[in-house]
Amino acid sequence: MEAINIGNKIAKARKQVNMSQAQLAQQLFISPQAVGKWERGESVPDIITMNRLAEILRVDLNYFSGSFATVRSEEVVMMPSSAVSNRPGQQAWDMSKGNWVNADFSGLKNLHEQFSSSNMQKSKFIGSDLPGLLLRNNYISQCDFSASNINNSQFQQSHLVDTKFNECTLQASQFTDSHIKNCDFSGADFTGAKFTSCSFSKNIINHAILTNTSFHDTHFSGIIFYGLIEDCYFENCGFSKVIFQQATLRNTFFKCKSLKNIQFIDSQADRMTYEFLKNGKANVSGLTLLPA
Repeated sequence: MEAINIGNKIAKARKQVNMSQAQLAQQLFISPQAVGKWERGESVPDIITMNRLAEILRVDLNYFSGSFATVRSEEVVMMPSSAVSNRPGQQAWDMSKGNWVNADFSGLKNLHEQFSSSNMQKSKFIGSDLPGLLLRNNYISQCDFSASNINNSQFQQSHLVDTKFNECTLQASQFTDSHIKNCDFSGADFTGAKFTSCSFSKNIINHAILTNTSFHDTHFSGIIFYGLIEDCYFENCGFSKVIFQQATLRNTFFKCKSLKNIQFIDSQADRMTYEFLKNGKANVSGLTLLPA
């Protein structure tokens, strides 16, 4: 009965904003069939998708169900999980499936995998030590992870929007099936990081470290690459309004259907990288060869 009620409310709110199921599905990066199942009461969205629905349909989250209550920042309490830490006397905090808004977790440590399926908005994690973090099915908006250690972490099927990762260390981290837009990665260290089936749009990557970084089936839009790009790998990627400006490309592999939408400004590349780009029909004007 609850699923049917939620489905009816989704359908009503969708029609009030004059939006089709297909249009709603497009904004949620899901299939129209999934929206149809919700509206028929055959399934319900998770809390992350529910929050996004509320934004798109211009309703309060509580419109859908009383079970989706927002946690205010002053009410945030970290509850210990049933897991016991290996360190005597140390608690392991499980913050998964939470709705964290305007919370300040700066300096947080030893969180590891306990933050999945959460809605995170306008929250701070500045200077936190979060290696091995698992973020699965998370909606992250207007948060600040500046100067945090997020090495060896996994971002899976998550939305990262308008969020700061300035001077973050993201070494060997993996981004999979995620939508990343309008984020600031200035000075971030992506050494050994891997992006698979992601959209990477209008993000800032000034002075970011791109060494042994790989991108597979990832679409880039509105991106400017600066500085050294070394031992990197681009396979089956799409490019729209992508610029390499004052960039140096060394030993970087491009295996993509088309590189026509890439522009080079005052950039350099070694012979091997240069030939990869020419083979992909890239316009290599603005790109010169590095000395042998």
